[in-house]
Amino acid sequence: MKITFCGAAQEVTGSSYLLETDTKKYLIDCGLFQGSRMATESNYDDFLFDPKEVSAVFITHAHLDHTGRLPKLAREGFAGTVYATQPTAALAKLIVSDSLHILEEEARRHDKEPIYSAEDVSAIIARFRGVEYREVIQVDEHTTVEFFDAGHILGSSCIRITHNGVSIVFSGDLGNTPVPLLYPTDIIGEANYVVVESTYGGRVHESPAERTRLLKEMMYTVAAEGGVLMIPAFAMERTQEILYECNTFVNNNDIPRLQIFLDSPLAIAATEVFQQYSRYLNPETQEMIRKDADIFSFPGLKMTRTTQESMAISSVPAPKVIIAGSGMAQGGRIVRHIEQYISDPKNRYLIVGYQVQGSLGRRLLDGETSIRMHGEEIPVRAKVKAIGGYSAHADQPHIARWLATFDPLKLRNIFITHGEEDQAKSLSEYIQTQHKLSSRIPSLGDTIELV
Repeated sequence: MKITFCGAAQEVTGSSYLLETDTKKYLIDCGLFQGSRMATESNYDDFLFDPKEVSAVFITHAHLDHTGRLPKLAREGFAGTVYATQPTAALAKLIVSDSLHILEEEARRHDKEPIYSAEDVSAIIARFRGVEYREVIQVDEHTTVEFFDAGHILGSSCIRITHNGVSIVFSGDLGNTPVPLLYPTDIIGEANYVVVESTYGGRVHESPAERTRLLKEMMYTVAAEGGVLMIPAFAMERTQEILYECNTFVNNNDIPRLQIFLDSPLAIAATEVFQQYSRYLNPETQEMIRKDADIFSFPGLKMTRTTQESMAISSVPAPKVIIAGSGMAQGGRIVRHIEQYISDPKNRYLIVGYQVQGSLGRRLLDGETSIRMHGEEIPVRAKVKAIGGYSAHADQPHIARWLATFDPLKLRNIFITHGEEDQAKSLSEYIQTQHKLSSRIPSLGDTIELV
């Protein structure tokens, strides 16, 4: 076998890996490049392979940086099967369809054709096949594929591919366990090679108790000061975790009475998928569902699906909380709320997920004092805070402990991907020092023989 790194090499977005055997070519993930203008331009580049020659695609999870170029793959001739867990298939259909409108708007802004069409979205959705965790799938005479629970978002997977006795595991995005909703990351135990993410390869997150305390404290602060708490949240997992936390707060009378808005049609639709696939949630959450039929709803929550409902939020007096997409403020309804509220020092902007370089969210996190929106310079006076503990990504100790569970007598090499250069290097040094594990940080386009 050999592997080619077609994305997420020394960067976080665009996850995609080509695995070649003697007779077949397989793709693991096919993600969109996100963040800067340069990243957006990369989505127009040719694939580093011929899509017509790819027999199957295996998807680790539904996030756009892992699925966003699937319709382009279909547009350029892919005619195989897309394998994913059932929740991943359901969520991927939502997020890829939703992203089409954003991509069309970007294309118009830069006088370009969109990278794919609604017909391409329909074509790739028709190729999905749902699989179960730990099911052994025989994809050809010499190759098997297994999906394991990554604990990252609903339906997320680590994938092990074995060909003629040689195995490679793709971590996808590893979960920040323990989390309120999901099972912990599966221990796989055996592989000859591991491709591992390093989004937070140099970071240590707050504890679950601390992240809950910080969120509660932020809500008390905006209630006391009469401010607005903006939470840019990814539609999948972050939003549901925040809603779950708020449901608990309200049921226990742990926060002041606040109007809370979920201002994201995609997040509302994704929450319905969570309810549909509740069997994938951990036992504690399933028990809560038995007692409280809707753990994502509570008094004071208003879900705003339509544009008119979203616009009406501005007429509701503070204090209030607005949970809106997109998670990195690259588009979506959060942008309008930033424009309206970021200049008021009574307000708060709470980041609960990774912010890629070049994104508006990352610029706010890095301390920009003014931002330009619709031709106007807007001062940033609201306090910007990040709670890393709400990230869906494992931190450095979590990643290292997961890697250390692989049999060292069989593990030949670790490829560190899906992280900015400093995070990948930090993880590499840490696992070498703490666990005596050797690793390599590949570059985009590198091809490596797996023997």
